[in-house]
Amino acid sequence: LHIASAGVDPVMFDGLRDSDVVLTNSRGVFDGPIAEYVLGVVLAFAKDFAGSLRLQDQHRWQHRETERVAGRPVLVVGTGPIGRATARLLRAAGLRVTGAGRRARDDDPDFGTVVPTDALTEHLPGYDFVVAVAPLTGATRHLFDARTLGAMRPGARFVNVGRGELVVTDDLIEVLR
Repeated sequence: LHIASAGVDPVMFDGLRDSDVVLTNSRGVFDGPIAEYVLGVVLAFAKDFAGSLRLQDQHRWQHRETERVAGRPVLVVGTGPIGRATARLLRAAGLRVTGAGRRARDDDPDFGTVVPTDALTEHLPGYDFVVAVAPLTGATRHLFDARTLGAMRPGARFVNVGRGELVVTDDLIEVLR
């Protein structure tokens, strides 16, 4: 059985786990495209592309200030291949990238510093952008709940390109309110 995604959780069930069926995925295929998408979203937030398009549709031409991304801190939660590709691209655009993974370390080739995911709440206030790319596991399911989302600084942007179940949707809605 092959699934055309990086994660296999959508097709995992007890019968498959207990069988002799070989399960493969498309690991590696999405690293670059997802990293490009994340960079696009970061730029879209900072440069307010949606606002520019609205003004263009209204035939209104006006000077507007936008944000710079160079030097801004971003936390990439998930240090696998997609997180690494994302870190490299964001770093190339001038953002200061830190990773969050299972083990803390200070010498990672793509992230520089990796903070432990189990101390995520302590670190979140320090970032303007938080990118969730972690796989869905027992340890990451509902990782972003009222506590972690509430720890983010006001105005921080959250980009989830991982699994939807990384986030408690009701908590996200409440924090946004």
